[in-house]
Amino acid sequence: MSYPRISLIHPTGNPNAHNCAIALSEAGLLSEIITTIAYNPQGSFSPYLTLLPKTIRDRVAQELGRRSWVPPLGAQMRTHPWQEVMRLLLVKTGLYRRLGFSYQELVDRIYTSLDRHVAEHHLQGLDAVYAYEDGAATTFQAAKQQGIRCLYDLPIAFYRTSRTLLEQEAERFPDLASALQATQEPTWKLERKEQEIQLADRIFVPSSFVQNSLLEVGVKQENISVIPFGAPIDYFQPQPKEDPRFRALFVGRVGPRKGVHYLFQTWQELKLPESELVLVGINEFPQGWLDRYTENIRHISSLPHASLNQYYSSANVLVLPSLVEGLALVQLEAMACGIPLITTSNAGGSDIVTDGVEGFIVPIRDVEALKEKLEWCYQHPLELAEMGRAARRKAEQLTWERYRQKLALTILNEL
Repeated sequence: MSYPRISLIHPTGNPNAHNCAIALSEAGLLSEIITTIAYNPQGSFSPYLTLLPKTIRDRVAQELGRRSWVPPLGAQMRTHPWQEVMRLLLVKTGLYRRLGFSYQELVDRIYTSLDRHVAEHHLQGLDAVYAYEDGAATTFQAAKQQGIRCLYDLPIAFYRTSRTLLEQEAERFPDLASALQATQEPTWKLERKEQEIQLADRIFVPSSFVQNSLLEVGVKQENISVIPFGAPIDYFQPQPKEDPRFRALFVGRVGPRKGVHYLFQTWQELKLPESELVLVGINEFPQGWLDRYTENIRHISSLPHASLNQYYSSANVLVLPSLVEGLALVQLEAMACGIPLITTSNAGGSDIVTDGVEGFIVPIRDVEALKEKLEWCYQHPLELAEMGRAARRKAEQLTWERYRQKLALTILNEL
């Protein structure tokens, strides 16, 4: 029996792309994976790292660790690394600023470059291509001319919804406008996003919030598949909390798109005794803005992903008051650790949390709702612990295996 042949294209690789590749491979559909850098810790390159001086070796190993992507058994991996290597060098050395580039401009160049290369060299003999937001427009145009099906992954709300919400936020908080990047995207990039959804035969989204952002611009519901991402239940496990202090945790990019400014206001007004708010992630607020918040607040700018389990397990609740997401993976990681959530529908929370069971769903921008739920968590430790156990049970249902099975079945039906 001959199965359709599908190539998967993603410039950098991420957990859902990795699991999509596994799903296609397990279904006998995967032709090849096309990306920039894909590091295999057991590959032929690894021994050469030992030849580098230790300080350089450690930094290179850390960066490569973020770009690990071991292809499924028998799958072909096509890498086009050199432009991405140059981008990383420019970013790490800071030279990109001297050359007049912004960080996002360099990222956009990688996406469009790989997209163009795939369109010109990697479509022969395929039945479908599976590509991701911002990296699909040129490939889809060429694929359509050859009768190849276009499968599109949109991991975050369509830009029109994002732009509207974040422009509103810039009006509410003018001093934060520079940190709201989605309001500043160039016209050519927005046109590419429009082309991608117009050319896509099927669009895969991780949450109802993303689906609604497409329905609002006229995409037909029958062309959209909602498949929530998976919880890493083997990688993240519940661990005993080692101290009695009440701790609220935020994990992700620390900035206004994630609603962190509302969380700060909430925390300042609550003044809970013997408690702290811990934030793990890169600071995206304007320079100096974060410095005004220090009382019972601790910020950790960067951690190895393997260290996150202990931070989840040190917390009583994960708080993610995001304005715009798709389905934030930190929610599923926290649930896998047995940590309940306070989150929003815009973070995809409504697709994985039953309000009042595994956590709480609050409206965006609602400081009073955040205060009410955080205070309840503080005052009801036994009930909150049961919510955490319910969160772990829910995570055990929302596995990456389930994601792969649903994705593969949907693709098979599409073809």
